[in-house]
Amino acid sequence: MTEKHSNTVRPLTRIVDGIAVQDGAGVKLLRIIGNQELPELDPFLLLDQFKSENRDDYVAGFPPHPHRGFETVTYMKNGSFTHEDSHGNVGHLKSGGVQWMTAGRGIIHSEMPAMQEGLLWGYQLWVNLPARLKMTEPAYQDLQAHDLPEHQEPGARIRVLAGARGVATSPARTNIAFQYLDIALEDGHRFEQETPANHNVFVFVHSGQLQCTDATGELKTVTSGQLALFGAGERVSLAAATPNGAGFLFASAERIEEPIVRYGPFVMNTEAEIHAAIRDYQMGVLHR
Repeated sequence: MTEKHSNTVRPLTRIVDGIAVQDGAGVKLLRIIGNQELPELDPFLLLDQFKSENRDDYVAGFPPHPHRGFETVTYMKNGSFTHEDSHGNVGHLKSGGVQWMTAGRGIIHSEMPAMQEGLLWGYQLWVNLPARLKMTEPAYQDLQAHDLPEHQEPGARIRVLAGARGVATSPARTNIAFQYLDIALEDGHRFEQETPANHNVFVFVHSGQLQCTDATGELKTVTSGQLALFGAGERVSLAAATPNGAGFLFASAERIEEPIVRYGPFVMNTEAEIHAAIRDYQMGVLHR
């Protein structure tokens, strides 16, 4: 039975702190989704922030590695990375751009810094694929800053990475209903967004502070480096709460509601499918 809600504001249900980890060849990250505190948020499997001015934290990059069964969405706020994969795609991700890789049935790719110094700041989000698409043909989208629209409204500047806001629509092709925004909100201003009842929603604050209410009506503060989860409803309402305003990522996507079995870079629906992914990788099938 489909859930029915009035146009109610989704209450804040949880605030999650990111956890410092290393991945790839030693890249230092803040893991926000995909850790022990928050293993996943259907359909989101992982959210990492990489942000450092120390070249030693990122220069080793992510040498060739496999994926199957989901999509990676890499958003670069500052800096540059080069993508290469086993299907012949090469992309140069620059400040303000997004790379969208649908691993599907399998792909090998590398993500290496195209810079030796300076600030590297970006995010990688893993978005699950439904069972019917897990073995789809791999695909790649390379969207630069000039490809992505910005929506301006009083007190807010919104970069549309996926989906739409107002008349601004991202050219990104998505496999499930998905909205992904990077928002700069001035102090005292409010951001509101309607969200379908069958979506899960999160906000990650990357600068300043936001305020929103929980189920009891109590005002809560979400600060830089924290992720906010929201409960049932059809609208999110947030306000900036610092003199310099707040910057945050907003994501809303349709729940897939299927079993998740994951093993490192493979995310499938059953243990048997994971064993098949490992076997195919060992046999070189994912290289083709």
